[in-house]
Amino acid sequence: MIGLLQRVTSASVRVDGKTIGEIGRGLMVLVAVHRDDEERDIARLAERILSYRVFPDAEGRMNRSVQDESAGLLLVPQFTLAADTKKGTRASFTKAADPGKGSSYFERLVTLCQARLETVETGQFGANMQVSLVNDGPVTFWLDTN
Repeated sequence: MIGLLQRVTSASVRVDGKTIGEIGRGLMVLVAVHRDDEERDIARLAERILSYRVFPDAEGRMNRSVQDESAGLLLVPQFTLAADTKKGTRASFTKAADPGKGSSYFERLVTLCQARLETVETGQFGANMQVSLVNDGPVTFWLDTN
């Protein structure tokens, strides 16, 4: 599984002109599922998202996690992160999980994160979403369970 983690001062997701997920300070994470991902990848990505140290401590060093800060988390499904872009000028999605597996793994990731963090918002799997964010820093990390 892939998580493109971004530290934000705010982030939101809209579908059909309606805001369906919104956070203030926290993390916005775009999530993709590979076809070869296994159950253990869900727990591994959840653990990394919740404990990855991206927020500054008293000395200004990135030593605090979203859990340490009790900040918000916005999880957004984005299968295009699993694209193969090594050849040509058009992405191949053969490495991405099928929609059934992708949706199931995403929902289980959400459930694991909700069990450990108070504010967890989401995008909508399979929808045309408009994502807005203010990247703080900017701070962006690519997390991959493979």
